[in-house]
Amino acid sequence: MLYIHPVIQVLATFLALYALGLGLQRFMSLHLGRKTGFQRKRHLLVGKLAIIGWLGGSIGGAVMVRIMWRGWFITGEHAYLAFAMLPFILFGLISGLYLERNPAPRRVLPLLHGCANLTALILALFQFGEGYEVITDFVLGG
Repeated sequence: MLYIHPVIQVLATFLALYALGLGLQRFMSLHLGRKTGFQRKRHLLVGKLAIIGWLGGSIGGAVMVRIMWRGWFITGEHAYLAFAMLPFILFGLISGLYLERNPAPRRVLPLLHGCANLTALILALFQFGEGYEVITDFVLGG
């Protein structure tokens, strides 16, 4: 049961990498003047799935820690890093939903949206190492 959290987080992070690739096409078009195709609907779907996965996995991980080890933030840096990711994830979600529901030519908000999500993605990649430490220290006992 403890492996559900890392599986969800890894899948969400891979989806976020794919969303980043799709978003880079939009960045190149808006900010670098290159003509590219932007698969908007796919970017929206994959981005939402990644963010929902990150949020759900984070909540699930926190609940599992509370149930299994009767504490909060006992996984140290892994928990603190997850907490630090939350503002970026939430801004990415809210700004993405706004951009989806209010389509218009924009440059600044899509850039801020992309920066927030890129920051969350970089932190998620650091979480792979932190999560490995949690698994070896807390789950495998060693």
